[in-house]
Amino acid sequence: MEVTLRTFRFEQDYPAVIDLWERCGPGVQVRRSDEPEEIKKKLTRDPDLFLVAECEQKIVGTVMGGFDGRRGMVYHLAVEPAFRVHGVGGKLMQEVESRLQDKGCLKAYLLVTNENDEVIPFYEKRGWQEMKLHLFGKNLS
Repeated sequence: MEVTLRTFRFEQDYPAVIDLWERCGPGVQVRRSDEPEEIKKKLTRDPDLFLVAECEQKIVGTVMGGFDGRRGMVYHLAVEPAFRVHGVGGKLMQEVESRLQDKGCLKAYLLVTNENDEVIPFYEKRGWQEMKLHLFGKNLS
């Protein structure tokens, strides 16, 4: 089973990506920021950091990165359950990290929801370290 990575293409990929995010389990929470207009806004900033993994022309994984000029962020790493033991997530993370580095990013962050603890070893194996902090959020609209 050969998996290839490529940059997300809104028109052809959005429906399949949303479907994957909604089905992948507790790690990805589909919210207002994932609606079409919000994803289009994200793509105007750094479209090269939104990746999909394909197998036989079917999307089997995604990762979305962001870079604000100072720090990087990794969002929505999601892999079809049948592909999770085949290194798809690792390939996606390696590629988004490489692309962040190419932009001059020195440090990146990612969030793991409390109900998704089983992915912590996946990130630790790739050199990510847990940070002890308080996370605050606020809806601005």
